Amino acid sequence: MASHSFDGEARVSNPIRAVLIGNPNVGKTTLFNRLCGLRSHTANHPGSTVEEHRGRAWTDSGTPIDFIDLPGVYGLHLQSPESAVCLRVLEGEDEQAPDIVVIVADATNLARNLQFVASVLQRSTRAVVALNLCDEAARQGLILDTALLSERLRCPVIALSARTGQGCLQLSQAIETQSQGPFRVRTALLESDPPAGEPGDAALSAWASRTLQDVAGHSHKSDLTDDSFTERLDTAFTHPIGGLVVFAFVMTLFFASIFWLAQYPMEWIDALFAHLGGFMTQVIPPGMIADLLSQGVVGGIAGTVVFVPQICLLFFLLALLEDSGYLARASFAMDRLMRRFGLPGQSFIPLLSSHACALPGIMSTRLIPNTRDRLATILVAPFLSCSARVPVYVLVTSLLFADNPIAAGAAFVGAYALGAIAALFTAWIAGKTVLPGAPRPMMIELPPYRFPDWRVALHTAIDRGALFLKQAGSIILTICIVMWWLSAFPRAAETVEVTQLRHQSAALLAQAEQSTGVTELALRLESSAAQDDADAKQAGVQRSSSLAGQLGAFIEPVFRPLGFEREVVVAVMTSFLAREVFVSTLKVLIGAGDNAEVDEDTVTLVRSAKRVDGSPLLDRPSTVSLLVFYVLALQCLPTLAVVRRETGSWKWPAIQLGWMTAIAWILGAVAYFLMTWFESPARDVL
Repeated sequence: MASHSFDGEARVSNPIRAVLIGNPNVGKTTLFNRLCGLRSHTANHPGSTVEEHRGRAWTDSGTPIDFIDLPGVYGLHLQSPESAVCLRVLEGEDEQAPDIVVIVADATNLARNLQFVASVLQRSTRAVVALNLCDEAARQGLILDTALLSERLRCPVIALSARTGQGCLQLSQAIETQSQGPFRVRTALLESDPPAGEPGDAALSAWASRTLQDVAGHSHKSDLTDDSFTERLDTAFTHPIGGLVVFAFVMTLFFASIFWLAQYPMEWIDALFAHLGGFMTQVIPPGMIADLLSQGVVGGIAGTVVFVPQICLLFFLLALLEDSGYLARASFAMDRLMRRFGLPGQSFIPLLSSHACALPGIMSTRLIPNTRDRLATILVAPFLSCSARVPVYVLVTSLLFADNPIAAGAAFVGAYALGAIAALFTAWIAGKTVLPGAPRPMMIELPPYRFPDWRVALHTAIDRGALFLKQAGSIILTICIVMWWLSAFPRAAETVEVTQLRHQSAALLAQAEQSTGVTELALRLESSAAQDDADAKQAGVQRSSSLAGQLGAFIEPVFRPLGFEREVVVAVMTSFLAREVFVSTLKVLIGAGDNAEVDEDTVTLVRSAKRVDGSPLLDRPSTVSLLVFYVLALQCLPTLAVVRRETGSWKWPAIQLGWMTAIAWILGAVAYFLMTWFESPARDVL
């Protein structure tokens, strides 16, 4: 297919509308990325939180094809939001119906996939079957008669490999040809036709088995990986104890790699914004506008953009783990543990997706048939650390372990583990109180081990990073400007102490101008130190007397047992609107009116920030307390709204907010007390 820009090029009047649909783990998204690449974007389907990918590709004849990559489903009529979205798209309820449906099937697992293919083909539509992973099937010694299969299904069947691109040209040609033909019509059932029904029906399953026997054969040669070795890997990865140990080890390396690899682009981004802020202070006359742009806008946005490398790396490595087949084994190992705490096996997928965002995780609990199990999953989903928490985790762990990526990675894993432990504990408590009962066991299909496709992972990373900036950008900019204004007004008059320091600095400078040599240098240094001291004291006065300082002082007593200063309190309260703005808000609050150098990066600026008494704004006890509180607190108003909609009552979001806030406050206070005691001089004497 030709490579063109999806957004920049003028749209052709009548592009072909093609939908990609299939079971999970059949390589559907890999095929979409192979066809469209970066000429695509991610969005929620209208009226839902279910994600779909849209992109454009061109055939060799220049015909444009607009692809819609729908979420993977096992059936069209299952009680899940993904199935509902697929059905609505096929029927054209929300927008124009597709011109053609591309049904992606796994050639290595055709018996089950044929049932889904048949259920889609039973609808009146034009269709093409994309038989993916044919290269892997050949290595396993499996020979498929695609011509006979096409005759049985009464539509084109294209053998391809989305990873290598083999067969993609033939697929585009089939899409172009088939989309111009007549719509399929329902015919009287013949002996070769699949019976009506959904995947899992006995008659449909029997038909799929007979069809597979007719179209499939085996060669004498195969390049299969040693089955015994695969079984040994499965035994290790799914072991009740060993599997959890492996999972913890993989996650530790996972997050340590994020810190190690991301530190370089973070430094480049910090330097870029530092130069931009410095440039503004040079070209714009000193005053309110210069402060707003350099400290409120540039400084605030930098406090969020600097963490995009971690987010991109997070999803890049996660995509590699998922594509390799390991995550399915990890979920199986975790299932045994989850059921002991009252969570159903089906809750693993919603909880796993909650690591990206709790909203789709909560929405996807609709696939859990049991009401009790569904409510239990909804209650604990916000405990799982979402991507919006990543900037705070990075900041806090960087403060605690400045030059030790291994320790920082371990602390990062600890934050995720603390959220997971709190979720399990909450599920256990709920099972003994408000949601009594036993969960159902989990059944999961383990995909084959594969070498992950780095191109798909790279596309996922870029897509998620762009989505993070898109969703948070407008909110961050607005809150940064508002918080700068609250921290800059009303302007505080200079105190007597500050005035005396400025007079002292001026007198020392006057003496230096009349001196020479070492004496002049010493006097100038003393003058500069006095001026810096005056600026720092005045900045503290300004922060205390500003509207933001007054708001923080009003709320501060609530958070005093956690060791939070008023600037931290205001940042915490602001992050209830959007977790992503915590770092930006804190940077604006401590940077406005301060004497911090414009070339200081985010971590250095926060580390050097002082309280009114001159002690660090975030010392080690308060930093640990902040991390614990931020892991456990429900700082997301949209989550409460979605829980209300999904449960049909304000009872459950009220319980959720009250419980999570209470446990976050209590454990945060305990962490602050223990760290303070551990670092106290009195303890050292003992």
